[in-house]
Amino acid sequence: MASSKDDKAREAALQYHRFPRPGKTEYVPTKPFSSPEDLALAYSPGVAYPCLEIKDDSEKAYLYTNKGNTVAVISNGTAVLGLGDIGAQAAKPVMEGKSLLFKIFAGLDAVDIEINETDPQKVVDVVKAIAPSFGGINLEDIKAPECFEIEQKLVGQCGIPVMHDDQHGTATIVAAAMINACYLQKKELEDLRLVVNGAGAAAIACTNLLLALGVRRSNVVMCDSKGVISEARKDLNPQKAEYATLDTSLHTLADAMKDADAFLGLSVADVVTPEMLRSMADKPIVFALANPNPEIARDVALAARPDLIYATGRSDYPNQINNVLGFPYIFRGALDSRASVINEQMKLAAAEAIAELAREDVPEDVRALYPDEKLAFGREYILPKPFDHRLLQKVAPAVVRAAEQSGVAAREIPDLKGYGENLGNYVNCTDRHIAEFIANACSK
Repeated sequence: MASSKDDKAREAALQYHRFPRPGKTEYVPTKPFSSPEDLALAYSPGVAYPCLEIKDDSEKAYLYTNKGNTVAVISNGTAVLGLGDIGAQAAKPVMEGKSLLFKIFAGLDAVDIEINETDPQKVVDVVKAIAPSFGGINLEDIKAPECFEIEQKLVGQCGIPVMHDDQHGTATIVAAAMINACYLQKKELEDLRLVVNGAGAAAIACTNLLLALGVRRSNVVMCDSKGVISEARKDLNPQKAEYATLDTSLHTLADAMKDADAFLGLSVADVVTPEMLRSMADKPIVFALANPNPEIARDVALAARPDLIYATGRSDYPNQINNVLGFPYIFRGALDSRASVINEQMKLAAAEAIAELAREDVPEDVRALYPDEKLAFGREYILPKPFDHRLLQKVAPAVVRAAEQSGVAAREIPDLKGYGENLGNYVNCTDRHIAEFIANACSK
C-alpha cells in the first residue's frame, strides 16, 4: 500500500509535468521575427540562400542551421529506468527529461524522439534516416542485447557522434568513481580484483571501460542471474562470452566475492550479503548501482565493512553514480570539436577530468547548493555534485582535446582554456523556481 509520502511525491511529479503547460521543454526562435523583413529572411525567399550553400557544401549546415548544437534523444521504450518495456510513448517523459538536462547543464538543444519499433535493424534505419538533422545522437533506454547491435551499426555510419548513454555514460562515471576510490583505498587498477554482478548493457560497457583504464581482464569475474559466467556454461550470448572466466571452480556470487577488491553491481536489490562483504579483501570498494534499491543497503554494508567505500545510483546517499556528471559535457565537447564518433579516448578523458574535479576544493557557490553535506574529497565524496558548474568547463575541453588527439575531430579549438571559460557564460544550471513551483502545486 502506498504511503502518504509516496502519494505526495506522485502528485508533485504529475503537477510538475502538467502545469503551467504539459511537458518539460519547448522551442524558441533565435532570430528576430517581428517584421515582414525578418520573415522574408527566415523563410521565403531568404532561406533559399543558405539552402543552396549547404547543397554545395554540407559542412555549411554548421554555419547556417542549429545542427551543431542539437542532439537527438532517441528511445524505443524497451528498457526505461526501472520500469522495463513500457513502450515508446510512455518513455516520452524520460526523454523530455533527458533533453532538459542537456539544455540546463551544457546549453545543448535536445529533441526527444520515441520510435515505435523493436526490430533492431528498423531502429537503425530510422535513426540513420534522420541523422542529418542533428549534431549528435543520444540513444536511451533500449534493452540489451539489441542496444549493442543498434549502437554498433550506427557508430561511424551517421557521420556524427552516437552514444548509448545507459552503456557509455554510466561507464564513464563508474570509471571516474573507481579512479578516486582506488586512490583513497590505496589500490592499483592493474592489481584490482573486480567482481561485476549483472551482464546487461551497462555492466558490459562499464567493464570494457575499466579494462581500458587499466584493470586486467584476468582479474575480472562477471556474474549474471545464474551465477558466475564461466567457460563451462553453454548459454552465453557473445557479449557475456567475452567475460567468461577460465576458473570453473567459481559458481556463485559468494564464490566470486572472496578476496575481491571491488564489487560493481548493475543487477537487482539485496543479492549481496554482509557475509560476502566480510569475505572481500581489506578496504573494499562497493558500487551497488541497482535502482531504486541497491544490491546491499548502505547501512548494512557499512556495518559489515566499516573500511569500505560505498556508492549507489541514489541521490539520497553520498557518492551517487549519476550519468548527468558526464553525458552533457561529453556531447558538448564532441559537438564543438565536430567529432565523427565518441570514442574510448574521449570517454576516458571525461572520466579523468571528473575524477580530478572531485579532488579539488569546492567553491562556496557550489557548497551553498548542498548546505547539509560536507563536500571534501574523501570516502563519502569521490565524485562532484551534479550542480557543480565547473563540470562543463573542465570535462568538455578534456573531451575536445581527446577528440583532436585521437584524430576524430573535424574542428580544432586552439585555446581550450578560453573555450572552457566561455562555456560557463551561457549555461545556467540552477533553477530555484522548481522547488517553489512543486510546493505551490501540491498545496492546491
